[in-house]
Amino acid sequence: MKKENLEKLLIVVDMVNGFVRKGAMADPYIERIIPENVRIIKEFLEKEYGVAFIKDNHSETCAEFKRYPKHCVIGTPEADLVDELIPFEKDALVYPKNSTSTIFAPNFLNDIEKMKALKEVIITGCCTDICVMNLAIPLQNYFDQMDKDVKIIVPENAVETYGAPVHERDEWNNKAFDFMNQAGIQLVKKYVGGVNYEK
Repeated sequence: MKKENLEKLLIVVDMVNGFVRKGAMADPYIERIIPENVRIIKEFLEKEYGVAFIKDNHSETCAEFKRYPKHCVIGTPEADLVDELIPFEKDALVYPKNSTSTIFAPNFLNDIEKMKALKEVIITGCCTDICVMNLAIPLQNYFDQMDKDVKIIVPENAVETYGAPVHERDEWNNKAFDFMNQAGIQLVKKYVGGVNYEK
């Protein structure tokens, strides 16, 4: 994958076992977006666009564990992509992260800087109101700071968050959509490629 020639980049955030199938932070409801993520990944790879996987990979002593239950520790199954996405990992960029923001993942911004032809970034995955939003808005800020005209798109049917008694799923999804929309992120119902989106 020649980063400098990429015009489109799909970033799949935290579709790892620790948020979907195993551990204290897992919510099986998030499985419902796996097929749509697979569809978009296949489309991007077939067209030779860029695909990147973001993987929560925490150290045992991660500061984040003061606020969240222990999860996605490096070397555990929780830190691995869900089985459906593993076949695509070899053809993708991979960025492990130790916080809720991909922006600070090692090499991430350095690689984005190398993508001189980049025109469009699509962000999918989980959780909408945490790691997805904490990538989308800072990345928009970065492009603005650098005067780069790069469109950021979030397909609503390819992102999801967890549900809990103090974290109502639809409410927090909608809050995140509102914040991202105000920041200039383009929200679409479904990503269908090209310039034709289902809004």
